[in-house]
Amino acid sequence: MADIKLFSLTDGVNEVKSSSVSLEKELQTLIEQNMETFFGVTFLATEFPITNGRIDSVGIDENDCPVIFEYKRSSNENVINQGLFYLDWLLDHKDSFYVLVLNQLGLDKANEIDWSMPCVICVANDFTKYDEHAVNQMQRNIKLVRYKKYGNTHLLFEMLNAPRVNPITTDEHTEKSGKSKSAEVTFRSNYTKAPQAIKTLYETVRDYILSLGDDVSENELKHYTAFKKVKNIICIEVFNKSLAIQTHIDPSTVDLAPGFIEDYTNTGHHGTGSLRITLKSVEDFEKAKGLFDRAYAEN
Repeated sequence: MADIKLFSLTDGVNEVKSSSVSLEKELQTLIEQNMETFFGVTFLATEFPITNGRIDSVGIDENDCPVIFEYKRSSNENVINQGLFYLDWLLDHKDSFYVLVLNQLGLDKANEIDWSMPCVICVANDFTKYDEHAVNQMQRNIKLVRYKKYGNTHLLFEMLNAPRVNPITTDEHTEKSGKSKSAEVTFRSNYTKAPQAIKTLYETVRDYILSLGDDVSENELKHYTAFKKVKNIICIEVFNKSLAIQTHIDPSTVDLAPGFIEDYTNTGHHGTGSLRITLKSVEDFEKAKGLFDRAYAEN
């Protein structure tokens, strides 16, 4: 696995040597205090107690999905299997996470929890090629993040994989509201019912976004698909006659066009980002490609 080299250009060119933190708890505290900035995740709890153990850090991401953080403290610690165990525990104890979100963020946020794409983020000073291979074989939403500390002023996070996994389905048939899940409108139900032309348009857009870089991962969620690097870059909903796309591009920097490219800053919507792009044809997609490129480059 190639190393990253950092050079200072002050007083000539000098390599800045990397190091690990002296205490892993120091790194855990730093991430918990800055989780939103580093990973786009709202911090909920540290050392969250579960049966026969504790989860290092727990949060909820911008798509309302649960996120588990585990930190590798020694070279022989199997943090990946540990994180997978905690993920399975959380899926079997959803009420515990619901109560945590309820207490920390309130009822509205708790009712928006999306269990289709929970995530484990494993953070370590280094991983082996076998770790990355094992994660790919597991077909679960587990992300490996390598960190490097440069003196007392710089901290680097390197995302080593971009998992592309199927959403987790549930065997439950009723929501708290008592509505049947089979009657619920979701991304998957909308996609299934969409005309073939819209499905083809979606697949064309999807393939283009994934081709932007190996660091793009695809998360199919309850109402939309989110394409992410560290944070969401593009979210797509499928409708009968169009695709609705949200991005984090500043609407004030774009030439807006009613019905095509619009400012959704003060308009309710699924997905994240204030710029809405509505695609009804491949021609629309060709016109909007530059915005997809910008969304990738700027986020």
